[in-house]
Formats: sequence, structure tokens, C-alpha cells
Amino acid sequence: MYLVLVILILLVCFLLALVVLAQNPKGGGLSNQFGAGGAANLMGVKRTGDLLEKLTWGFAIGVIVLTLGTHMITGGSSAPARSVNQQAAQRSTSTVPTPPVPTPPGAPAPGAPASQQPAAPATAPQPAK
Repeated sequence: MYLVLVILILLVCFLLALVVLAQNPKGGGLSNQFGAGGAANLMGVKRTGDLLEKLTWGFAIGVIVLTLGTHMITGGSSAPARSVNQQAAQRSTSTVPTPPVPTPPGAPAPGAPASQQPAAPATAPQPAK
């Protein structure tokens, strides 16, 4: 269902772009391309500008509704969606082994039982000079 909505969004966006490009920024649009009477006969309306404006608003509202529909289908989780690149980077960093921490000489190895730990060497007190 999500894929169908994404395809519909792309289709509506394409149609919206065509309608916007068909409009003339000065307000004439297609009606000036074919002459005053030609547009009325061709499109079946008196003013093509009104039709293009209504189509623009309709496609824009359609894009908004479809986009909100995709948000509702995905569940609207608050966690941000991760891209494929972010997931691959996270997998590669989680599989890299951490380097061992060097232990100072004479210190017992971490995790070794107390019976196997070497005894500390006895040092004789130094005579005072």
C-alpha cells in the first residue's frame, strides 16, 4: 500500500508540474497560446486560467493528502527513519572489534581467577642513608 501511495504522489507531482508550466505568469497561459476563441473551443471552457488554477490547487492538495496518508500507513513512529547508507554504516561499526586494553606488567589479566594470579614480588625495605 505504501508503494502505491508513493507512485500516486509521483504521478500527481508530475501532473502538477505540467499544469504549472502550462500557465503564463502574466495570467494568460494556454488561453493566449490559441487565441481568445480557440481555447474556449479546444478546452470547452470560457477561461482556461480558471481551469489551470483549479487544477493546480487540486493537485497541490492531493500531494499533501497523499503524503499524510503515507505517514499514517507507516505508523507515524517518532524515531527517524534510517536510510540504507546509515544502516550499512551502523552494521560496519558494530562488527569492528574493539582493540584490547593493554594491562600493565605484573598486573593480573582481567577475568583471571584469584588462585592463578601471580603473587606480588616482595621488596626489601631500603636502608636509610
